[in-house]
Amino acid sequence: MFKIRDIDESQAPLLDHLIELRTRLMRCIFALLIAFGICLYFARDILGFLVQPLVEAGQSRLVFTKLYGQFFVELKVAVFAGFFISFPIIANQLWAFIAPGLYAKEKKAFLPFLLMTPIMFIGGGALAYYEVMPTAFKWFLGFQGTQGGLQIEAMPSSEDYLGLVMQFILAFGFSFLLPILLLLLNRAGIVSRAQLSGARRYVIVGITVLAAVITPPDVLSQLMLAVPLFLLFEGALLIMYVTERNDAKAKAREEAEASAQAIAPVPRQDLTSQD
Repeated sequence: MFKIRDIDESQAPLLDHLIELRTRLMRCIFALLIAFGICLYFARDILGFLVQPLVEAGQSRLVFTKLYGQFFVELKVAVFAGFFISFPIIANQLWAFIAPGLYAKEKKAFLPFLLMTPIMFIGGGALAYYEVMPTAFKWFLGFQGTQGGLQIEAMPSSEDYLGLVMQFILAFGFSFLLPILLLLLNRAGIVSRAQLSGARRYVIVGITVLAAVITPPDVLSQLMLAVPLFLLFEGALLIMYVTERNDAKAKAREEAEASAQAIAPVPRQDLTSQD
């Protein structure tokens, strides 16, 4: 049966820990390089996938203004996709380095958050790709037309488009890690649900500022990030409420059992001696 052990009984010197860290970092780099090589081979297919939101918005053309521009676009696409593919291996190596220094209780508390991190990140990126980007791009392209007798036409470059796509996906992906961060701080005892609930108005302001900074400068994109972030914040508060209530019940049960054992009558011992 799988069992999480307590802190490993290791007295390895600092040099051994540094050697282990170097080994695990080399494995992370090696995994990233392999994923990068694979993604570089399929870079055009991956770019074809990334341009679909723009196609759905009605744009049928991308240009590159420098001779070497498209080459660097494919390199960036390979690095971007390679990181996503190698992330589980990188996270596993980091966990394997940190886990021996944690107590079993800490491992049980931290492991679910480690597993939820890529899920939440992918969920945020998927929301950006399938919902936010097509809507935002359609709104951007709506500025085309005739003004003052001149035809205004959008001619986005592949470099600018890729940068915009990466900004959207990374912004939404990392922002969706907010509830995980809050739950970790709560489990560590740094913040409580009551403190976060009391600071709700400040959180709303912070979410609005964050959405304005990390998304393109249009109100639509900012709202499509701010609203899910606020809902995730409220969801984190709900999870904290359920967790704190379960912890309180468990603590009360333990105290009741300890009190019952303390007042339990002590069985008499047979003091009859044998001759």
